[in-house]
Amino acid sequence: MSVKIGISPISWQNDDLPDLTAAYTMEQALSEAREIGYTGVERGRRMPSDTAGLGAYLTANGLSLCGGWCSGNLLVNDVKTEIAAVRRQVEQFVALKAPCIVYAECSNTVQGNIAVPVNDRPKFSAADVRAYGAKLSELAKWMADQGMTLAYHHHMGSFVESEDDVNALMEGSTPDVKLLLDTGHLLFGGADVMRVLNRWADRVHHVHFKDIRPEVVKDIRENRKSFLDAVIAGAFTVPGDGCIDFQAVTDKLKAMDYNGWIVVEAEQDPAKAPPYEYSKLGYEHILKVCAKAGLEIDHSRPKA
Repeated sequence: MSVKIGISPISWQNDDLPDLTAAYTMEQALSEAREIGYTGVERGRRMPSDTAGLGAYLTANGLSLCGGWCSGNLLVNDVKTEIAAVRRQVEQFVALKAPCIVYAECSNTVQGNIAVPVNDRPKFSAADVRAYGAKLSELAKWMADQGMTLAYHHHMGSFVESEDDVNALMEGSTPDVKLLLDTGHLLFGGADVMRVLNRWADRVHHVHFKDIRPEVVKDIRENRKSFLDAVIAGAFTVPGDGCIDFQAVTDKLKAMDYNGWIVVEAEQDPAKAPPYEYSKLGYEHILKVCAKAGLEIDHSRPKA
């Protein structure tokens, strides 16, 4: 079994805080990611939107599409309406052989509102999260029938943030709903990363290696700041630069025969954390922990 190493272009091109990364282009992001050694990127909004154009754009840069964000609205939509809303992205991702769609409920999240403390996120009872999971299962089953995997992204500021939330969502959904395990969001949300990984190993389909700076997270919580404030302040960083034990995470991935993507996602202020420098640091840390775990890395690239 082997893994591939990808990266989100968010360190160079932040969609939620575009002014933060105004000095960088998507072309620079892809060029530098490839130079470092990454073989895939998640889709960014400043990439071509049409399937042929996106495929050619990525192939020209020697990179595969290793997933991409999908803003879900299943809490307010019925399943049929939500299928219509995501159908184009599903078709595109199938055509480009992406490993999954990174789906997260966004109809009531506070993650994009800098005026709302992340502590004031929406909170549901376990029963309500499980009920959402049942509805999500219908959407995931439809995606699976199209040849695409739905990997749910628990996210700060959303109603699926804590360890209990993740547990309830997985308990309430069928195996068609896979889990995107994001180490940084889990720890920021108060979860035990290894406990979640051990419990839901059979549902983990996609992994984000994101580290955190605990002193920044503590300040955000105690002083009731927003998720976007956390990003600007540097709550997140690349693996190896924060406090998470990625060796333990990687050892578990090896033990469970994980053969998907490990994706670095570490949105920061580039004035404080230059994207190339930090992305290289994260890549090299992944090489180190994978080597120690005996987890083989597939370095192949798409052919033009």
